[in-house]
Amino acid sequence: MLKKKLETAFNFYQAGDSSKAADIYRQILSKNPSNFNALYYLAIIEAGRKNLDQAKSLMARALTVQPSNIQLLENYATILFQTEEYDTALKICQKVVQLNGASAYSIYIIAISLSKLKRFQESIIQFDDLLKLEPGHFIGINERGSALAAVNQYDAALASYEKAIKLQPQFAEAYLNKGILCGMLNQLDQSLAAYDKALALKPDLDHASLGRGNVLRALKRYDEALAAYSDALAINPAEAWLGRGNVFFELKRCDEALAAFDEAIALKPDLASAWNGRGNVLYDLKRHQDASLAYDRAIALQPDLVEAWLGCGNVFISTKRHHDAITAYDRAIELKPDLAEAWASRGAVFYDLKCHDEAIVAFDKALALDPDFAALEGLRLFSKMNLCDWKDFAAECEHLVSSIEDGKQNTDPFSFGAISSSPQDQLKCAQLWVANKYSRSDKPLWQGERYNHDRIRVAYLSADFCEHPVSYLMAGVLEQHDRNRIETIAISFGPDTPNDMLTRLKGAFDRFIDVKTQTDADIAKLLRDLELDIAVDLMGYTAHSRTGIFAYRPAPIQVNYLGYPGTMGANFIDYLIADPILIPESRHKNYLEKIVHLPNSYMPNDDSKRVIAEKTFDRAECGLPRTGFVFCCFNNAYKINPDIFDSWAGILKAVEGSVLWLSVSNEIAMANLSNEMSARGVNPERIIFAPRLESSAEHLARHRLADLFLDTSPYNAHTTASDALWAGLPVITRIGETFAGRVAASLLTAIGLPEMVTQTQDEYEKLTIELVKNPSKLALVRNKLSKNRLSSPLFNTQVFTRHLERAYEAMHQRQMSGLPPDHIQVPN
Repeated sequence: MLKKKLETAFNFYQAGDSSKAADIYRQILSKNPSNFNALYYLAIIEAGRKNLDQAKSLMARALTVQPSNIQLLENYATILFQTEEYDTALKICQKVVQLNGASAYSIYIIAISLSKLKRFQESIIQFDDLLKLEPGHFIGINERGSALAAVNQYDAALASYEKAIKLQPQFAEAYLNKGILCGMLNQLDQSLAAYDKALALKPDLDHASLGRGNVLRALKRYDEALAAYSDALAINPAEAWLGRGNVFFELKRCDEALAAFDEAIALKPDLASAWNGRGNVLYDLKRHQDASLAYDRAIALQPDLVEAWLGCGNVFISTKRHHDAITAYDRAIELKPDLAEAWASRGAVFYDLKCHDEAIVAFDKALALDPDFAALEGLRLFSKMNLCDWKDFAAECEHLVSSIEDGKQNTDPFSFGAISSSPQDQLKCAQLWVANKYSRSDKPLWQGERYNHDRIRVAYLSADFCEHPVSYLMAGVLEQHDRNRIETIAISFGPDTPNDMLTRLKGAFDRFIDVKTQTDADIAKLLRDLELDIAVDLMGYTAHSRTGIFAYRPAPIQVNYLGYPGTMGANFIDYLIADPILIPESRHKNYLEKIVHLPNSYMPNDDSKRVIAEKTFDRAECGLPRTGFVFCCFNNAYKINPDIFDSWAGILKAVEGSVLWLSVSNEIAMANLSNEMSARGVNPERIIFAPRLESSAEHLARHRLADLFLDTSPYNAHTTASDALWAGLPVITRIGETFAGRVAASLLTAIGLPEMVTQTQDEYEKLTIELVKNPSKLALVRNKLSKNRLSSPLFNTQVFTRHLERAYEAMHQRQMSGLPPDHIQVPN
């Protein structure tokens, strides 16, 4: 009777009627609980129905009856593998091998179980054993490729996938794995082709549409990427929303990105990458606290998520929590030591702290990992220049210039401007920078409207409305603007820490708007709503600038002025305010902007409140010798280079008892300059370092102790030259080729001292020594400076302001007449 029932059940099973077969097997087991056949085949039926726990339980009972049944053991191992009990599946198949020798199926289960347990090297050995038994096992070859990829043997992994495809051209999973690996290796075209083939063979293949979307996103084919993610929504909905969020984020469509990440989180609350994406959007929106919470959630879910640690570091550096930023970047480096971005970011923290020695260490590590990491070579060299570390200086400068000529974005424009380079190279550098970071908006906010305001509406944009050189120079101009003709608006995205200058500037503008917590897009929309006639960027590519605002084209006229000494290389900046000395007509071709020539100097000055303290300093309190000629240079350390230092050393040798008074403040730079002077055969004690004074008025007053200000090249003194001339201290300069190298010449010409402008380094040295050895000639220069200081146009704020306003009026008239921007000569 039992035998008959077993035969009947088996016949139903073979005929495909598993329900009737299962009923009979259950009847048998109700009376014969240990019947092997009933247990075994009912387990097979339940496994086919995906009732894996029931199948596993039945097979375990069957094993108590026939513990050495090879077929049962292998099927049991299969069920255990499917329920992710990899260690137990591994042990079961190892038992099969012990009982029955090498079995291809058992070795395959052993190999894939080891892979799941991340014991990849052991797994590869087992796959090799499998292929000795069954060379055409294309599934095993494919899985072997994945194990090889996991231990970074990428070429061998790719060869395995190709071999599996050759053995079985319809094997969609092998194409999928090839697509994944090629994507990892940045072989994006090959990756896309592999995903396309996988989907052609198996349209609902898990992760194929998702992976295809990721590749298309990397290729910046965003519309196609969104379509691919839409295809993936039915199979991998949370991950597909994550992919859509990443696309929207890269397109700067922040609202849609945030909504997509929120959809992903709603579907899968523990999806750490979606929380990280949410943090990225919130960081871009300047919602730093919310961003920090999102990154914290991502890290709580996935403590080894490197991107979230990077995000945390970015929030911390933006909020000036430098120690926390270093901790976050260090954690990212601990998790992924070869991540150039983490090393670069770590360097950026120390750069921000002016700890340039530690910044260089981190930059060196990042550059070793990625020699063309954007801007990093320039930042590293700029840090060295701030330390006056001139080891390999000429070679490093030459390499940086060559990289720009080769079209590589290895430096930011500001750092590049500090080294010897041509105006053409500086233009190319700026164009490379803006093309990568600030491409012009396809839908500019200003659409050609002409505003009919009673006054020309001018906005000045800056993060430096504080105790900053630009504010010291501009304050008087802003106060003296003709309010009947010009309406002025401050757009401030810098710190609002109370100080005297901030208070003064708030009173100087018609409106002062603090936008530091707003995005570039939001600020641009605000400017458009304000119906500006002219938007003036007072920063260019200096620290904390917001060039992206101008890329949205919020105003009909957009101007680069004062803060950055050079072209911005941006087709959304219309004018650059300069003068005939800074940019002669013959050099217009080296600037993308149209040039506005003010009649004297481009540099504003404050003739009413730029106070020089009455305090009389004596040499002793400033560390200067009681007698001897005092050469002075209060320029930043990065402007001092080996060539100018050679000249200074030669001048000191020629002028017995003279000293060089510098304002270098960091200890490493001071030590390096002392060593460099000693190496040039001059006693390093002849360099005197001036500490920083908090009082601008007292700093100006101590200039009286110096006899001659020695300028630097190729990057001149700017505000420091203006300070010296205002304090009555003559300046000698060498005129250069670039904007930054012609500023002092502009100032000296405007104040009536063109004779202090030299053309070559030899002329510079000879004139300096001649002035020292011919005191009457130097006295004539001093007297001329004293006379011209209050009578020349350089320090006449009212005259300068009227000229600047005429420049704005000329720009505005062209725009209102429907004419494009063009070069402008403001009459004197």
